Parts: sequence; C-alpha cells; structure tokens
Amino acid sequence: MSEPSPETRLRLRRGYRLQWEPAQAAHVLLYPEGMVRLNESAAAILAACDGRELGAITAELADRYDAPGLAADIREFVATALARGWLSRE
Repeated sequence: MSEPSPETRLRLRRGYRLQWEPAQAAHVLLYPEGMVRLNESAAAILAACDGRELGAITAELADRYDAPGLAADIREFVATALARGWLSRE
C-alpha cells in the first residue's frame, strides 16, 4: 500500500470507534475484534480523521500544538493506521 499523500481523505474504518475510557484513563479505539489503548498523539490524529485531507489534518494539528515539524510523524502514524486497518481512504 502506498504512503498517503496530503490529498488523501481519511476516516475511521466502518465499525471502529474512538472514545475516552475512564477505566483506562486514556482514549481507546474500539473495534469488533477488540480494543487498542492510544496515547494522546494517536488519539488526536485519529479524532481528526473525519473525511478531511491529510494535509488539512496535519496543518490543524501543527497549529493546535504549535509544532510545525509534525508532518512526517503524522504521515508515518497514518500509514501505520492504514496498514492495521484502523483508517480507510475515501
């Protein structure tokens, strides 16, 4: 699978849900086969994947966290999330 481009539109895969889990004191990604506990960065990226383009997501997160050098890290995480089936391309 090719690396996502800035124009790639991303969304959580059907059947997957991101939510805060008080018992875990963390965001989790719930899906039919189980659950993944997420760190704050992963949760922020997945929450932003609502059908927008990767470039817009990256710009928003870089602005929100005042960290302009995030693009490579976000792209790497998104590629991993796509490979694991957490995200789908629109």
